[in-house]
Amino acid sequence: QVQLVESGGGLVQAGGSLRLSCAASGNIFSITAMGWYRQAPGKQRELVASIIIGGGSTTYAESVKGRFTISRDNAKNTVYLQTNSLKPEDTAVYYCNSVSKVGNAVSVHWGQGTQVTVSS
Repeated sequence: QVQLVESGGGLVQAGGSLRLSCAASGNIFSITAMGWYRQAPGKQRELVASIIIGGGSTTYAESVKGRFTISRDNAKNTVYLQTNSLKPEDTAVYYCNSVSKVGNAVSVHWGQGTQVTVSS
C-alpha cells in the first residue's frame, strides 16, 4: 500500500503562486509514476501534470503548460507542483496520485486532496 498526503493549497490572488507537495509513504519502491489531478465543482477530475519516477519525464495539460511545473525529490519521497500565474479557472481541489507496479499487478492510490482557490 502507498499513502499520499498533500499540502500547500490555499487562497491566492490571480497572478500569484503556490507550491503543492505530495509526500508518499508505505511501499514507495513500487511507485513508477506520480501525478497531480484537479476537480472543480461540477466538473470531472482532470490530469494536470505527471512525472515518471525513474526517468523524470513529465507531461502537462495544455491549460497549465508554461505556468505549472511538476518535480520530485526522491530523497524525501515527495512530488511537488509549482503553480505560477494562477488564474481563477485554476480553482479546484488538487489530488495527488501514484501508480505502483508489483510484478504484473498495477495499483493506483490517491491523496485526500488540497483546495486551491484563486480570486480575481
